[in-house]
Amino acid sequence: MNLPLHFGLLGALEAGAIALLIGLLVYAVWHWIAARAGLHHSHAIGWSCVMAVVIGAGIDGWHLFYLGVVKLESPVYARMALQKIHDPDSLGARVALEAIGAVVGVVLSRLAFSARSRDDDATPPAVSPDREH
Repeated sequence: MNLPLHFGLLGALEAGAIALLIGLLVYAVWHWIAARAGLHHSHAIGWSCVMAVVIGAGIDGWHLFYLGVVKLESPVYARMALQKIHDPDSLGARVALEAIGAVVGVVLSRLAFSARSRDDDATPPAVSPDREH
């Protein structure tokens, strides 16, 4: 997906918001999988966090790792590496906000699903009108 994001802090916030939505959706899928497979909700939370961070911050995280590990001694190689990155000046902030957004999305989705299940559990069973107390 090639979204035209802004540069600087605004672009990092936009990327974090996208990662938050990814976290919401990934947990919804994992919640469904865990319910069908009989897994504990902690499995859904853990795998959702991992997958949401990989999906949300994967490419930018890879670029950040690549710039830190590879020796860019030649100006030509450095220029080629920087041309592949959307906003190299705020790459660290964007990766951090994407990871935070992905985890917050998973947490918010978990809270939404747990509130819905608590509401279902708190609903009293219907009493038939012909029964006397």
